[in-house]
Amino acid sequence: MDSKKIILPNGKVVEGDVGKRIIDVIPDDINLLVAKVNDKLLDLTSVIKEDFGEIKILDFSSPEGRETYWHTTSHIMAQAVKELFPDYMLGIGPPIEEGFYYDFYTGGKSFSSEDIERIEEKMKEIVARKLPLIRKEISKDEARRLFKDRNEEFKLRLLDEIEDEIVSVYWQGDFVDLCRGPHLPHTGYVKHFKLTLTASAYWHGLESEPVMQRIYGISFPEKSMLDEYLTRLEEIKKRDHRRLGVQLDLFSTHELLGAGLVLWHPKGAILRELIQRYLVDLHLSRGYEIVVTPHIAKSDLYKTSGHLDFYRENMYLFDIEGVKYALKPMNCPMHILIYKRKVHSYKDLPVRYFELGTVYRYERSGVLKGLLRVRGFTQDDAHIFCRPDQLEDEIIGLIELMMDIYRDFGFVEFEAVLSTRDPDKPEEFMGTDEIWEHAESKLKAALEKKGIKYKIAVGEAAFYGPKIDAHFRDSLNRLWQCATIQVDFNLPQRFKVTYIDVNNEEKLVVMLHRALLGSIERFVGLLVEQYGGALPLWVAPVQAVIIPVSDPVLGYAKQVHDRLKKAGIRVELDDSKETVSYKVRLHITNKIPYILVVGKREESSGTVAVRIRGKEGQKVMSIDEFINYVKDKVESKSIEY
Repeated sequence: MDSKKIILPNGKVVEGDVGKRIIDVIPDDINLLVAKVNDKLLDLTSVIKEDFGEIKILDFSSPEGRETYWHTTSHIMAQAVKELFPDYMLGIGPPIEEGFYYDFYTGGKSFSSEDIERIEEKMKEIVARKLPLIRKEISKDEARRLFKDRNEEFKLRLLDEIEDEIVSVYWQGDFVDLCRGPHLPHTGYVKHFKLTLTASAYWHGLESEPVMQRIYGISFPEKSMLDEYLTRLEEIKKRDHRRLGVQLDLFSTHELLGAGLVLWHPKGAILRELIQRYLVDLHLSRGYEIVVTPHIAKSDLYKTSGHLDFYRENMYLFDIEGVKYALKPMNCPMHILIYKRKVHSYKDLPVRYFELGTVYRYERSGVLKGLLRVRGFTQDDAHIFCRPDQLEDEIIGLIELMMDIYRDFGFVEFEAVLSTRDPDKPEEFMGTDEIWEHAESKLKAALEKKGIKYKIAVGEAAFYGPKIDAHFRDSLNRLWQCATIQVDFNLPQRFKVTYIDVNNEEKLVVMLHRALLGSIERFVGLLVEQYGGALPLWVAPVQAVIIPVSDPVLGYAKQVHDRLKKAGIRVELDDSKETVSYKVRLHITNKIPYILVVGKREESSGTVAVRIRGKEGQKVMSIDEFINYVKDKVESKSIEY
């Protein structure tokens, strides 16, 4: 009988005969979770077939193994909910980047903390039952009858969206779900779990659809892994930029202002301004020209660019004196108008325009989240107009600029994703094969020349060209999608953006879109969470606070304040009537980098007693010594104090 090679996670190889189940020929180990065959994931209970290539067995250390583990846990949670609340309807329950969620239609009821405790207890019972997860492939008509009998309206909706006539369902005991899989062999594989959060979400994210109740959770094979995760989750809550934004008096939102719009308080505005000044100076030094464009434009501009046809649902449109206008959703069409004000020779290229451009996009209220998802935001936006032969060098320059910027803010680790077109679906992407191959090859070459490993996301390119996205990792090991570098064939054609080549012929430019921070709002949210509000000195809104120990030394404290302020240090004088110990605690809580305590001794010696954030004790310095100390830290953009 023919047999297939099976590779275990430890590298050991075993043989499995065709016709046998994979699980029957591998070690009896609940840490082995899922099989990968011909780049497809399969249940371990799958039968080995003739057309199988090499079979890889994956455990929790692999992304696919974790997703399978979490996916099965979501089904266990769904079964628990159905056993406790039979009238609730099932939505969807996928694995996500960390853990899983499941949506339920509850008729408007929310899950209470007591409900969550009961669901967790019921999940433990289901795990203890070791219910097999049995995959069955059935016709859509049979599936419709199955879920209609169970009054699962949303499963019937999902069936209407599936084109295939054969679908898969998974049974575990009396519970059944419409699902592609794969899953663990039985519920007993799941060992340690926690339901972490409840939320509301529209079905399919559409406000016109019913509201679902969502439960998030996490699970692990080892208790120590769950404990570590829950500890990190508590740290994430502590660092939530929405909480710290209030505590540090950086920003706020207001019902009268409107959802997704941000009010920047003085300290938050200083933080923004410091970031923006840094960006302007850096871009000027790298050969960019600064431009400024209006917040509104005639909608005809966005008709030409294609946004009105493809992006209308995210735009704010209005009429003035019979003329249709739009709040600016993108800066690129306006940058093109600036470029087209005159004829450009091949010698003029590349032309690089940079703008801190504020744009407005309609985001559904359900996805708005502090500074991370807003309706009005400022992009560090730039557009580069270049010749095809300059494309690779420009991409390399953008990668280097991106890395320099993030390094200055304390981020060094990132993952790159190269999004390409799907060659099997050419109708979804504009431009010729030759243009796409040229652009994709230049993006690949730039990444490889910089020694950057990358993943390829086939079919994830924009319709107008391929792109590189950089996902930076923060201090809590979370990835944030930040910088994007995009090649565009669309706008140069639609606007006839050209240059005169060496043969005096008119040629289309190649256009690069790039936003390296993405938006100032989102980046500030990331920055606050990265440092838990204890921002690097060079962007700290307040760098030092002076605390006089008594009224007799208030005059000296004011002299110190004036000296530091004149030297360019962002300093405050706390002359409130509170006790010194209270003031110190307050400013430690407010993450002030340096607290300067001055008394009679400091006045007589012309010094300050400095408490450095995160360090014990005090350090006595002369005023000039402290000024130079701060300036050195700021100039080096050190994240150490």
